[in-house]
Amino acid sequence: MNFTHPYLNGDGDDKLREECGVFGIIGGTDAAAACALGLHALQHRGQEAVGITSFDGAEFYTRRGLGHVADNFSSEDSIAELPGHMAGGHVRYSTTGGSGMRNIQPLYADLASGGFAVAHNGNISNAMKLRQELVSKGAIFQSTSDTEVIIHLVATSRYPTMREKLVDALRLVEGAYALIVMTPRGMAACRDPMGIRPLVMGKLGDAVVFASETVALDVVGAEFTRQVDPGEFVEVDFDGNVQSHRPFGETRPRPCIFEHVYFSRPDSIFNKRSVYESRKNIGAELAREMPCDADLVVPVPDSGVPAAIGYAQESGIPFELGIIRSHYVGRTFIQPSDGARHAGVKRKHNANRLLVEGKRIVLIDDSIVRGTTSLKIVQMMRDAGAAEVHFRVASPPTGHGCYYGVDTPERSKLLAGRMDLAAMQEFIQADSLAFVSIDGLYRAVGLTGRDNACPQYCDACFTGEYPTPLTDLTGKQDKDAQLSLPVNKVA
Repeated sequence: MNFTHPYLNGDGDDKLREECGVFGIIGGTDAAAACALGLHALQHRGQEAVGITSFDGAEFYTRRGLGHVADNFSSEDSIAELPGHMAGGHVRYSTTGGSGMRNIQPLYADLASGGFAVAHNGNISNAMKLRQELVSKGAIFQSTSDTEVIIHLVATSRYPTMREKLVDALRLVEGAYALIVMTPRGMAACRDPMGIRPLVMGKLGDAVVFASETVALDVVGAEFTRQVDPGEFVEVDFDGNVQSHRPFGETRPRPCIFEHVYFSRPDSIFNKRSVYESRKNIGAELAREMPCDADLVVPVPDSGVPAAIGYAQESGIPFELGIIRSHYVGRTFIQPSDGARHAGVKRKHNANRLLVEGKRIVLIDDSIVRGTTSLKIVQMMRDAGAAEVHFRVASPPTGHGCYYGVDTPERSKLLAGRMDLAAMQEFIQADSLAFVSIDGLYRAVGLTGRDNACPQYCDACFTGEYPTPLTDLTGKQDKDAQLSLPVNKVA
């Protein structure tokens, strides 16, 4: 069965790949066009593939393709293929299931109750177990995506209404999800009980809009209404009636704190806070916790810029663009070989030589994953004549994998998963290396620190404390352990 476990990918860019992005609109006169524009604003969340499904009151229509939104939905003809006043779409990186046309969302199925289309951001951490159970009962899967498990659970639910069927299905899944669902009766949006993955809603005239980030609402001209709360199930019919349900009872939210660090666009609002301000605050916390005697604060563009501004303002060290990024180079993780990837780093970033020569530099980046790019950036500064290169990171060490929709490598390939601070510093060849503390990160997003008894965010990539069961991972570890046991031979 071609159902790969998430995040066991090969070497790639020294960044966590964003998860996915979803956008939905119901009641709009140009629903598909608005959906394409909203997905374009979410392009940073998924650059591998894109799909849009629309409904015209009688039939569902789908268009999907590999590549960017502009590669697939830039022409009037492409939008004309998607008629109707309701549309939902998805931009994706392959996490569970791998790449390929059959895994591009929204996924669609004709159920006994009618058409059903779903776009999913997140990852179901017991999808392999559920899939095996469904296949044993005769289910036939058309994709290798964990999202299709939801469709089969809905299809086999014995509850009478679509809302009850979907809630019944979601009670069986573990992990993270932000869903947009389309049926002949309207649109539904749902967020997992801990709200690990983001989802917001807004108004565009008479239309109701859902999106992964507020920036997508801004781009289409919609007014931000509120976030979809953790565990909330929102239904919208074609008359514009909105119903909110809380089928999972009281929940303890644990939204992903890495949205503040890197995933969300800086002009978005996440968990009622400006992402840009949060990143500046992280830089300021980093300056207070890990000061440095230096001449210049230099961001690793583009993700390190807001934190570097905060570091410079707090420390009084001048902020300068000591590294210039080319915006006409593809992401380095798509390069086929180590040599090509390393060359890609040089094509993507170049030292501002006359600025950094002879200077003591504080480099600011949002995170270190494998450390390969950090090493190249440090070496670039030295080659440009920097007297000292100090590395400061606007997140705690990323020492654990994510199983909630973020494509992280296995722990043995995470620099912080296999090295202590001194070894990491030696690996990237910096004069010093420091990370913001976990409490400093929490302070930067408006809290007094991490509540260790009941953390306010999902921070498992830093702490290893996962807020939900990891059934598939545990099962795989148990199986691997059994396979590694010595065989007792009977004489």
